[in-house]
Amino acid sequence: MKAKNDKKTIWAWCMFDWANQSYNMVITSTIFPAYYVGITANTVYGKNTVSFFGHKYINTVLQNYILSISYLLIVVSLPILTSLADYRGAKKTYLQLFTWVGSLACAGLFFLEEGGPVEFGMICFGLATIGYCGGFVFYNSYLPQIASFDKQNDVSAKGFIYGFAGSIVVQLVCLVAVLFHESFHITENRGAQIAFIIVGLWWIGFAIIPFRLLPKGEPNIGSHKFNVWTGGFKELAKVFQNIRHMPLVKRFLPAFFFYSVGVQTIMLVAAEFAAKELHMKDDDLITIILIIQVVAILGAWLTSMASNKYGNTRALIVLVIIWTITCLCVYYVANQTQFYMAAFAVGLVMGGVQSLSRSTYAKFLPQDIPDTASYFSFYDATEKLSIVVGMACFGFVESVTNEMRDSALVLDGFFFIGLLLLFVLHFYERKIPVQVEVAMA
Repeated sequence: MKAKNDKKTIWAWCMFDWANQSYNMVITSTIFPAYYVGITANTVYGKNTVSFFGHKYINTVLQNYILSISYLLIVVSLPILTSLADYRGAKKTYLQLFTWVGSLACAGLFFLEEGGPVEFGMICFGLATIGYCGGFVFYNSYLPQIASFDKQNDVSAKGFIYGFAGSIVVQLVCLVAVLFHESFHITENRGAQIAFIIVGLWWIGFAIIPFRLLPKGEPNIGSHKFNVWTGGFKELAKVFQNIRHMPLVKRFLPAFFFYSVGVQTIMLVAAEFAAKELHMKDDDLITIILIIQVVAILGAWLTSMASNKYGNTRALIVLVIIWTITCLCVYYVANQTQFYMAAFAVGLVMGGVQSLSRSTYAKFLPQDIPDTASYFSFYDATEKLSIVVGMACFGFVESVTNEMRDSALVLDGFFFIGLLLLFVLHFYERKIPVQVEVAMA
């Protein structure tokens, strides 16, 4: 196995973000919400109403429930899979499996058409989400394996920068298909459908690079015979017991959960909010997401510099304060100009809070642990569970009040709780420096 901080390995790791983030930024956050809201605005079941296996839903509520269920399945299944991956040294295999499922399902969104049934398309939407999230779990688990303690902030930020940069490129390609559809003698809806295929091909195409260059991992079976049915649960129990004795990790994860409810949900519902509440078109939404991605690159870089100088927890506190204020402002957004301003603020802190959260968790873990996938399954399960809670709350509040703005206001409460827990973590961290905890683990 190559030594840590190998430039080629880190580049290959970042290229997975280049490939994988295209789905999240281009499809989930931009084209799909606008396309889906557009084709379901007026159906035979009523305004903004769809039928899913015989049950009627508000279109955006169904979308949010599908996302919530998809992330819940990830939370339930991935801890077992990551434990198996650690035992067998097969996390690259699972990385490939989820990437193939996600990219093929993304291409399958092509068959979701106006006036047609939504069941197949929404199932593909759920499977693509599972593929995206599942791949990211095993991708994240490589961080402490390929980067030394002092380089993890920079490498984590570099991965997100690659992801945003790749998303910008494929976003521009899809923009051509959507905006200049008449030049290709197709409708705007067909342009969006073609974008689904473009992203699916981009996703699996560039993922070949990390598939070939990332280390496979070594089995961690130990002296005991491994049982496929119980081994994963035993490994999870061991990791959970270890985390209970890591003072910083067990305080970081609750804070991470609460502010992630807001961060992840806003990223997923921003486009549908703009399309439904502000009646913004596909081209306007693509432009906004491009701005967010460009600003996010700058934000991730600035966050990496700030965290190296002032510390990870202090930088996270500042980022979550900005998120809390921005989320509150969303409640009052009434026009496109105000939405552009809010989008700029989101972009500035979006990449930073994600990359810094990942590297902070990696720093709080004991260095050179062999079962990184199992430990990162807790991190990813926390993040995915926050999305389950966030999307379910957002969809439920909208279904009751019929106002997405009320849902945004509820999210702000999660940010505030996360911020308070970060202050608690910062107070405790001053007593137990990261290096001391690592040495004691």
